[in-house]
Amino acid sequence: MRLVVVNLLLQPWPWVTPSLRCFLPKIEGSILRSVHSSRFSSGRRYRLNRVTADMETQNKLMEKAKRPVNFRLCRVSGSMTEIMEIQAENPTFHVLFIPGNPGVVSFYNEFLESLYEFLDGNASIVAIGHISHTSKDWESGRLFSFQEQIDHKMDFIRQELEKVKVPIVLVGHSIGSYICLEILRKFSKKVVYCIGLYPFLTLNQQSTTQSFIGKLAASSVLSATASFLIASLRLLPMSAARLLVAKSVGASWSDTAVQAACTHLRQYHTMRNVLFMAKSEFIQLAAEPDWDFMRENQSKLAFLFGIDDHWGPLQLFEENPFVQISKQAPGTSLSIEREGHTHGFSCTVAGSEWVAQHVATLIKNRFSQLQ
Repeated sequence: MRLVVVNLLLQPWPWVTPSLRCFLPKIEGSILRSVHSSRFSSGRRYRLNRVTADMETQNKLMEKAKRPVNFRLCRVSGSMTEIMEIQAENPTFHVLFIPGNPGVVSFYNEFLESLYEFLDGNASIVAIGHISHTSKDWESGRLFSFQEQIDHKMDFIRQELEKVKVPIVLVGHSIGSYICLEILRKFSKKVVYCIGLYPFLTLNQQSTTQSFIGKLAASSVLSATASFLIASLRLLPMSAARLLVAKSVGASWSDTAVQAACTHLRQYHTMRNVLFMAKSEFIQLAAEPDWDFMRENQSKLAFLFGIDDHWGPLQLFEENPFVQISKQAPGTSLSIEREGHTHGFSCTVAGSEWVAQHVATLIKNRFSQLQ
């Protein structure tokens, strides 16, 4: 999703556009009236059966409807934080989700709802956004480093999850996978499983995209300029901004992802923090991964890689430009997604559902092993 910054700078700006809406067909009363007014008993029975069948189908669809996530704001480490969660009535474990960068939790709405559904309602799920990757500038323009974002997640666990009696499962996307490893390091007794999705664990020296973003993030002048240009899109009405995103970087995105981009990424403070966090990420991830730690915890680790994903290249899994995860920590569960959902899986409904099902399968298998 970091490529949104680059791509938006290259797009034309449409100014007058209607917003796209989805309409559900209205249920009219004509069918019921025809049942009573029909002079033919066979037609009456057919229509009555049809209405009954339709009502049963509608009830089944309502029963299977995904439980919506709840959004709330809370202060963590003194910073206003965006939280999305689904609370189970009697959870057997707790899932903590850490987003990538941008750390906008609303990008993961469909993923979180699908995950809750595939886990059969047995887990409470909470996703925590990054500081100042928010729709409002709660921190008055302050910039937060990668390490500060990691510490922020640690404080959230101490504040809200430390007293939770059920085990915790960590799920992270992109750089969120690295953050999950750091959480596992501090809360190894509480965390029973750690899943990294399209993980960004170390720099990819062969990636021209990473090189470009690294240079952009490293320069305060370029970062401020890029953030200002993106923020200038706030001059557009929401309908025009939605169409711009939908016709450019978000051509295949869900309505939820388009809305998240328009409400959060058009904010100057958000883009400055996205790039500032990326700057400190690139410095910290220049070092080789802590293979000793991963080897010690390999039974708790699982990673999902994507094809042609420069953030988590398959070289880590197969070709070995430095050291393969499979050789350094052979007990780690490693998978490759070949469905074409890409690194930004959460921006599409299909990608969100596929990855959620994969994560749910990993978790269920893990708990069956623990029993």
